[in-house]
Amino acid sequence: MKNMRHTALKEHEKTVVYVGDVVIGEGFCVIAGPCSVESEKQTIETAIAVKKAGADMLRGGAFKPRTSPYAFQGLGLKGLKILKKAKEETGLPIVTEVIDPRDVSWVSEYADVLQIGARNMQNFSLLREVGKARRPVLLKRGMNSTIEEWLNCAEYILDGGNRDVILCERGIRTFETYTRNTLDISAVPALKELTHLPVIIDPSHASGKASLVGSLSMASVAAGADGIIVEVHKNPSEAICDREQTLNPDEFSLMMGKIRMLEKFMEGCR
Repeated sequence: MKNMRHTALKEHEKTVVYVGDVVIGEGFCVIAGPCSVESEKQTIETAIAVKKAGADMLRGGAFKPRTSPYAFQGLGLKGLKILKKAKEETGLPIVTEVIDPRDVSWVSEYADVLQIGARNMQNFSLLREVGKARRPVLLKRGMNSTIEEWLNCAEYILDGGNRDVILCERGIRTFETYTRNTLDISAVPALKELTHLPVIIDPSHASGKASLVGSLSMASVAAGADGIIVEVHKNPSEAICDREQTLNPDEFSLMMGKIRMLEKFMEGCR
């Protein structure tokens, strides 16, 4: 990392990101919601469910960069308006993905946190644009990226003047085929050594299997992550995308109880 300007490295004070009343970087933050905003009813019902279970923020995709050009690409502006209604209903801050530099300013009118997805980690034009935005940025690790490459992408945002960057490990591509990706849990303590930025985990995309999300979430707490971002849908079998890795509200509520207990235990160990 000799070529980095070191703004992301640990010589700086620990970064704590404030999103309304939610604090990321102290305690364990849980972001939950559907992969895609499909309808007002689906989104608001899911938002109410995750809020009841103890989630701190609501995730939902209005724009969906998909592998196939024929797959569902999201509702766009309509989806953002639905997310706004869900926030009004529950009070949960909104995390949503932005995929085009031209959209950053107006997506920021609806989103509390701008998500940069794995496929856009090295979209440098987009990184520069969110670097100028007055919204925290959740930067996911690219599926084929090293930690150094990931931190260099964070540099683009920090260099633009936006200091509220959250790193998100979401699994990397390996030779393993049972899981969708391979969660690099070692990235959490490694990043804690290297950077002052908060680090969260995406167990849904890392595993690709709803049955594994709970275990990976617990591992995230134990490893010292600052939170998780999890896919939850009122009826996962009806979800337009990523249904295999999506929890239903009952599964999420059960997982949340275990997470909060482990969080308290880990606080006593530190």
